[in-house]
Formats: sequence, C-alpha cells, structure tokens
Amino acid sequence: MTEIHPTAIVADGAQLGADVTVGPYSIVGAHVELGDGVVLHSHAVIEGRTKIGSGGSVYPFAVIGHRPQDTKFGGEPSTLVIGERCTIREHVTMHPGTTSGDMVTTVGDDCLIMVGAHVAHDCRIGDHVIMANNASLGGHVVIEDHAILGGMVAVHQFVRIGRHAMIGGASAVDADIIPYGSVSGDRAHLLGLNLVGLKRRGFANEEIHALQKAYRMLFGPEGTLQERLDDVEETYAANGLVSDVIGFARADSHRPICQPRNNRGG
Repeated sequence: MTEIHPTAIVADGAQLGADVTVGPYSIVGAHVELGDGVVLHSHAVIEGRTKIGSGGSVYPFAVIGHRPQDTKFGGEPSTLVIGERCTIREHVTMHPGTTSGDMVTTVGDDCLIMVGAHVAHDCRIGDHVIMANNASLGGHVVIEDHAILGGMVAVHQFVRIGRHAMIGGASAVDADIIPYGSVSGDRAHLLGLNLVGLKRRGFANEEIHALQKAYRMLFGPEGTLQERLDDVEETYAANGLVSDVIGFARADSHRPICQPRNNRGG
C-alpha cells in the first residue's frame, strides 16, 4: 500500500507504483515516475522527467532531476533514468541530460550513491557502481559496471571509467581508466590492477594472471601505446579480461588513457 505523509507534496501527473513511501516534506514533481516499493525518506526532492526503478530509496535532502548545471540548457524535455534497487543517500544531486548529449542521464541497477555525491548531465552509469561520499562527475562521464569511486573523487567531463575499476579517495581523474584498473593521485595515475576486486568477484586465477602479464606489456617502456596494444591483442586475444581492456582502449574517446605516473606520455 502506498503511503504519502500529510506534509509531502505529490504533484498531479506523478506516477507512483505499488507500495511507494513518500516521507515527510518530500516533493515529487508532475513528470516523475516512481517504481514499486520506492522509498523517499523525509525532505527528498524528485523533479523533472525522472524515473526511479523499483526498490530504490532516496534519503533526506537529496535533490534529483532538477535543471542541469549547463549554461546552454534551454528547458528541453530531457530525462533522468535511475535503475532498480539503487540507494541514493543524503544531499546527492543528479541532473537530466541535455541536447549536447543524448538528452538523458542514466544510472543502472543496484548502485550505491553516498552522501553528497553529484551526477551531472548526460552521464551514463552502469550496474553495481559505488560512489563514495562527495564523489563528483562532470558532464558526459561514462562509468561501467562494478566500478568504485572513493570519497571526494572528481571526474572530468567526458572521462570513461572501465568496469571493475577502483579509484582511490580524493583523486582527480582527467583521463580514461581501463577496466580492472586501480588509480589514485591528485592527478590520478594507474597504480596497477584492482586485484582485490577481481578476486572478490570470482574471476579465475588464470584469467587474472594473464591480465597482469598483459598490463605489464601494455604499459611497458618500449614502443608507442598503439604498438603495445597491437602486441597485447596478438598475445592475449583469447582472454576475456584482456579483451575488455583492449576494446576499451581502442574505443573513441574525448580523453586520453590514464597511465602509470612514469608513463603518462606513452
């Protein structure tokens, strides 16, 4: 049974699924869609053309779906789509898309967005992503499944972050992070692979060992990055993890690939 607190405001036109809870002083706009079982704790604000999938929860003082922080935005009917079972903690902000992107910002299923985090316009976030306290994404950032961003991480617009990557707290990320990579630094650089995450998620030791060898080859001192990519692909094409890295590195991007500190120019 849906419960709406007497102090909450739910605009005409809002679509609420079964068993939705709208807590005290929360606001739900006219174009909002809340899936079954969504819980808005007190003082949550959901505006714009925002859709939150079933089982999600939004904590106090989160502001979701308001106008993007883009001076070119002219009120176009862009959207924000949040997947199922996402937890959005206090003071989080998320904005819809713009005409400079695909008119949509997307967040996948089972994401944990911690206190004070920000998701800007036109971002695309995969499933099982964790953004720790005060992590912030510029516009058009892409984060693939299972990536983890530490507290106070700042990600430059148009950066891509590969699946299962780990970014240490207070890092400033201005280059693409390869899948399974581990990075840190005031200008983030690769530390190696996210071995702890790979083991926790059940990847086979043989796959991980091959990925380690491919990593050393890819970021070695000899040749250009393109030449090293060719060598890695020829040697490890059958390894699924390595193929993920190769595909990511070869994809079109606005940003360079993040590299180890002593290899930034490679």
